[in-house]
Amino acid sequence: MTRLRRVHGQLGGVIGMIEDGRGCKEVVTQLAAVSKALDRAGFTIIATGLRECIDPSAGGGAQTLTIDELERLFLSLA
Repeated sequence: MTRLRRVHGQLGGVIGMIEDGRGCKEVVTQLAAVSKALDRAGFTIIATGLRECIDPSAGGGAQTLTIDELERLFLSLA
């Protein structure tokens, strides 16, 4: 959640930069940072949730996913 909140704040900053007419280089640099942070948040969610996705009794009680489903889920982030 912390990573996602950080991404949310960064994206708000990018929107503000565009509204303020900031330079293209600054906006693109910050947008790239937002994109990377969002990717890392997704990978973190996958990495920390793998055990629960495979075995719901490991915590949280989420539905069990097959290895194929986990692979498709992970690759959807690429």
